[in-house]
Amino acid sequence: MGFRSITKKVIPTEVFRAIEPAGHHAEAIMLNALAGMPHKGLKVIGVTGTNGKTSTAFLIHRMLVEAGYKVGLMTTVAYGVGDDIKPQVAHMTSVSVPELIKRVKSMKKQGMEWLVLEVTSHALAQNRVWSVPFEIAVLTNLTHEHLDYHGTFERYRDAKRKLFTQTDKNKRGLRLGIVNAEDDSAALFVSDIKHSITYGMKDGDLRARSVRLSPSGSRYIVDVDGVEHHIHCRLPGSFNVYNSLAAVGVGKALGLTKQQIEQGIAALTGVEGRMTVVDEGQDFEVIVDYAHTPDSFEKLFKDMKPMIKGKLIVMFGSAGRRDEAKRYTQGELAGKYADEVIITEEDDRDMDGQAIMEQIAEGAQKAGKTHDRDLFMVHDRSEAINFAVKRAKKGDTVLLLGKGHEKDILRNGPKAAEMRHLPQDDHNPSRVVEHKWDEIAEARKALDAL
Repeated sequence: MGFRSITKKVIPTEVFRAIEPAGHHAEAIMLNALAGMPHKGLKVIGVTGTNGKTSTAFLIHRMLVEAGYKVGLMTTVAYGVGDDIKPQVAHMTSVSVPELIKRVKSMKKQGMEWLVLEVTSHALAQNRVWSVPFEIAVLTNLTHEHLDYHGTFERYRDAKRKLFTQTDKNKRGLRLGIVNAEDDSAALFVSDIKHSITYGMKDGDLRARSVRLSPSGSRYIVDVDGVEHHIHCRLPGSFNVYNSLAAVGVGKALGLTKQQIEQGIAALTGVEGRMTVVDEGQDFEVIVDYAHTPDSFEKLFKDMKPMIKGKLIVMFGSAGRRDEAKRYTQGELAGKYADEVIITEEDDRDMDGQAIMEQIAEGAQKAGKTHDRDLFMVHDRSEAINFAVKRAKKGDTVLLLGKGHEKDILRNGPKAAEMRHLPQDDHNPSRVVEHKWDEIAEARKALDAL
């Protein structure tokens, strides 16, 4: 058991929550000072929210690269400068303070002047992005997530708000917030910062109209300072209309031309593990996506269902030592929209995988699904993928959800020689090990086996 875990057991939870940020804050101050304040001189665009952070960050980065900016990117999926983007291996979105400092110093040597940084509620609550000079703060949306850590939705929301208050304190920056106008918390985020641009499909300063959705993306018109911009976003789903609108807001704030905004957004053809189509010549669709919250499930299912000719087959799980409250809802949503539901593992850690699957199944049964008819539990994820594609017929669509781009899966106990133990903390006890994983590769393997 690590020092942090022991401390949490000794100190009451509420007291630990109160003092933990101070410890992280002190660490951030000390390490940044020793490193010579590496963020100095950078211009940073921070992207936060429950869903859509990665896709939005990629859209903004691609748009700025196409416009000639020397811009870096750090997200859940990848990091790098310009077109030199490397996969993110760490099982976290916002890296530790030492790793952030190391990457920033390396990327500045490559000529980076701007940085698009995906920022989590954990990083904000723990002051891991202290000293980062945010010019622009972007909010995609806010729904219930990570309550296992934050305790309440209000604490989670207020952690996200710290990105906006920190951006507002940067007197040399733009002090600008770009906010989803249709989010229930939009007004709070707007109130946290001097300047704001809001966006949406029904409300906002930037409003998408004449929206056309297709399996390959979306097209819409948005007025920017009285000029019609014809946007082509190659990432499918109505949620990516919102994500691309946030990118349009950044383009507007930085004074990009109509052509730079339009061409920049259209230049992004995909993000690994975000609505990634796996095609091995089969006569049905297989799509890998990172969706793992009730909100992302509902938006994805609502978009996909009308476009599917055959059955919708959905495979997913829910992580151990994470928010348990969402499992029943995930099952219920999948049961409501999908024709067949396959429940499997998703980073069980040291928790009982069977119990997690049963919690999800309870929601699916509430929506009308029946075990061994249109509801199945296959714990091994590789077997579940094989099972899913074998059930698909011509015209069907198989959605593999929850892992997306991730290159590992966390299981209980050593099961293979190449597994390495993770650093121990309250979310990863000593007996949790990291198994190599690649959802897209597993899907290809299953399709080839057909």
